[in-house]
Amino acid sequence: MNHVGGQAVLEGVMMRYKHRQALAVRGPDGEIVVEVNHVAPLSDRWPWLKLPLLRGIAALAEAMSGAVKTLGRSAQIVSPEEEISGRDLALAVALAVTLAVGLFFILPAVVVTPLSRLGWSSVAVSLIEGLVRITVLVGYLLLVRINADIRRTFAYHGAEHKAIFSWEQGKDDVDSALQASCSHPRCGTSFILLVVVTGIFVFSFISPPTLLWRVLSRVLLLPLLAGIAYEFIRWTGASNSPVARLAMAPGMALQRLTTLEPDRGQVEVALAALRAVVDPDGDRGYNGSDSDTAQEV
Repeated sequence: MNHVGGQAVLEGVMMRYKHRQALAVRGPDGEIVVEVNHVAPLSDRWPWLKLPLLRGIAALAEAMSGAVKTLGRSAQIVSPEEEISGRDLALAVALAVTLAVGLFFILPAVVVTPLSRLGWSSVAVSLIEGLVRITVLVGYLLLVRINADIRRTFAYHGAEHKAIFSWEQGKDDVDSALQASCSHPRCGTSFILLVVVTGIFVFSFISPPTLLWRVLSRVLLLPLLAGIAYEFIRWTGASNSPVARLAMAPGMALQRLTTLEPDRGQVEVALAALRAVVDPDGDRGYNGSDSDTAQEV
C-alpha cells in the first residue's frame, strides 16, 4: 500500500507519494508556491533495498536527503534576497546530524559507562541509558518549543498531519482537514521514539565496559535500530489490533511536543502540497482561488 509522507519546512510543507514529491511554501507575497519533483527511490536502482530492515535504512536515507533539499529550497522561497550556498547548507546539516547523534546517543552512553564499571548488569545499564536518552529527547523538544519560529514550524507539522489524515478519510477540503487530528501513527516523531526504545533492547545484549567501544557500538548500530523501528511502524500502521494501538500510544503522545494546531492558512499550504502529489493533473486552486503558483522542477 502506498502512503503519503511529508515534513514541515520553513513556512510550508513537503509531501511525497509514490514517485512524486511536492513542496508548498507561503511566499513573501502571501501566495502559495508549489514545486513538484519526480523522485526515484533507491530501491528502484537496488531492489535488495526492498528487503525487511534494509528498506527502513533506505527510507531513512531518502528522508534525510529530501529534508536537506526541501529545507534549503523553502528558505530560498521565503527569503529570496538571502543567498544560501550549497556549502553552507551542507555544513548546517552536518552540524545538526553531529549534534543529534552526540546529544541523543553519545551523551547517554557516556553517562552510564561508570555503571558498567561498577558491575551493574547490561540489562540495567541499557535500561537506564534508554531512560536518559528519552529524558534528553523530551527536554530538548520542550526547550526548542520556546522559540517562535520553531513553534510555527511545529504548526506546519500539525497541518501536514491534518491534511494526510483528511485525505486518507476521502476528504481534501480545508474545513475537513482542520477537524482532523494533529497526531499520525507514521510520524517521524514516533519513529525517533521507536529507535530509542529499540535501542534499549538491542543494547542490553551489547554493553561494553569501555567508553570508546560503548560509543562506537551506539553509532554503528543506528542503521539497524532504524530498520527495526521502520518495520514496527509499518506493522502498527497496517494493524487495528489493540496491541498495535497500545504500541503506538507513546509515539502519538510524544507528537504533542512536535505538533501544534495550525491556522487555516497553514492547512491550505499543506493541502496544496498534498494535492500536487496525489492529484497532479487536478485543480490546484483553493477556496475557489487559482492564484497558487505551481511549477514542475
